[in-house]
Amino acid sequence: MRAVVQRVTSSKVVVDGKIVGSINKGINVLIGISCDDNEVDLKYIKDKIINLRIFEDENFKMNKSLMDIGGEMLVISQFTLYGDCRKGRRPNFMAALGGEESKKLYDKFILMLKEYGIKVETGIFGADMKVDIQNDGPVTILLDSKKNF
Repeated sequence: MRAVVQRVTSSKVVVDGKIVGSINKGINVLIGISCDDNEVDLKYIKDKIINLRIFEDENFKMNKSLMDIGGEMLVISQFTLYGDCRKGRRPNFMAALGGEESKKLYDKFILMLKEYGIKVETGIFGADMKVDIQNDGPVTILLDSKKNF
């Protein structure tokens, strides 16, 4: 499982001209699910995201997590995170899990996040989405559950 985690002042996702998910201060997460992913990967990424200390404390040091600041989260599915560009000029998406299996893991991931009592908004799985991300800092962190050595 891969995630692009961005600290934001606000973020929203639009489908067919309508806002379907919107947050204020918090984290925007672009999430990709691979053919090899399972619940262990979901838990690893969830724990990392929830506990990432990427928000500033009173000394302007990144020492606070989303939970510490009472932030919000916008989670958007993005299979292109598994685009392999090593050969040729067009990405190969063979490693990305597709269809209903991917949606089930995505939905389970969202439910796991909501158990923390934070506001979690989403895009629409599989839809053509327009995402407005007001990156704060900018702070952008890449997570990969298979590289958790």
